[in-house]
Amino acid sequence: MNNYDIVIIGGGPAGLSAAIYGARARLKSLVINKGSIGGLAHTTREIVNYPGYGETTGPKLMKDFKNHAEGFGAEFLKDEVLEVDLCQEEKVIKTKKGQTFTAKAVIIACGSIPRLLNIPGEMRLRGSGVAYCATCDAEFFEGEDVVVVGSGDQAIEEGMYITKYANKVTTIVLHDEGILDCNKLSAEKAFENEKMNFVWNSTIEEVIGKANVEGVKIKNIKTGESSLLTCQGIFFFVGMIPSTGFLKDSGVKMDSRGYIPVNELMETNLEGVYAVGDNRVKYLRQVVSAAGDGATAAVAAERYIEEINDFRANVLESERPVILSFFDPMVEESLAFTTLLEKVVKECGDKYKIVKVDISRKKTLAEKYGANKVPFSIVLTKGTVDKQLSCSMDTEELKVQLKA
Repeated sequence: MNNYDIVIIGGGPAGLSAAIYGARARLKSLVINKGSIGGLAHTTREIVNYPGYGETTGPKLMKDFKNHAEGFGAEFLKDEVLEVDLCQEEKVIKTKKGQTFTAKAVIIACGSIPRLLNIPGEMRLRGSGVAYCATCDAEFFEGEDVVVVGSGDQAIEEGMYITKYANKVTTIVLHDEGILDCNKLSAEKAFENEKMNFVWNSTIEEVIGKANVEGVKIKNIKTGESSLLTCQGIFFFVGMIPSTGFLKDSGVKMDSRGYIPVNELMETNLEGVYAVGDNRVKYLRQVVSAAGDGATAAVAAERYIEEINDFRANVLESERPVILSFFDPMVEESLAFTTLLEKVVKECGDKYKIVKVDISRKKTLAEKYGANKVPFSIVLTKGTVDKQLSCSMDTEELKVQLKA
């Protein structure tokens, strides 16, 4: 069966954490991941700031995450999600291998990928001296000269890692001398590292080489002068791009860069759809913050699914007719009508069951039943709409409608 309570798209620390919490809550949980489990964290050889681990590696930590999730019953599938339909109560996920899955809730944890500069030679020599992951490729440059592009935390920390193998690491920095975008501690360590060199006020114009990288063309942004620097490898660390392209026509709101805005519950603009980790708008992109995102989303999804199940049991399968009464806590008229409706139903001998729905929180449900404004009330019998009430504040008129 391809029906799940939660489908998690992405197997990085955020997705794995969501799988742990989802499976532990006895929700049927599936993680769909197209690459190595752990995402970018899997490529990190050294992790020293994850609580309780002291010093570990990315692959080891991510393996522990996965084992933990599997221990609670989470399922894993290596595949790529190409298409989703997330606007209905039953979410539909389609993959590259032709499989279709349905879920009550979806957690988007697809992470991000390195940004390309798209300069001459970059794509042509990718894998032949052009690299984006120091922990993956640094050892291939044993005793050679390497260039690093960027000055953020990732660039400087990865650059220092490369010095363990390379003869020299030259970092190309856009800013004036002494100014880096990384944290102060990493900057201090980099300046003290004898193998680290810096070229200030500069950018890369071209990667040079026939079959492999032989050098780079550097341009000074202040003087406009260009120069050639011989090297055997170049690592680009100039930012990340969220892997959210498959969501283009899904209805999920994204910012101009492709990141997904969420609230404190990791909820997107679509009910039952959550975004966690590096693909969401956030301040800190670390394993520990990603894990927190995943836990929050899974708990929120659990409660959302409970609400769905409760609605099915108390509304769609109710033996008594149900009055579905939509209100908005910010609209006084809707609150007043709900109070009157409860009074009239009670006077009518509790023939009906009233289920109140906050239209500001349940937009999908409101759209399903055509509740464009409040107050709005309909009568359902076994899930079928019998009639719509006029929502009159006239007690006698309301009694007539309910007795009809």
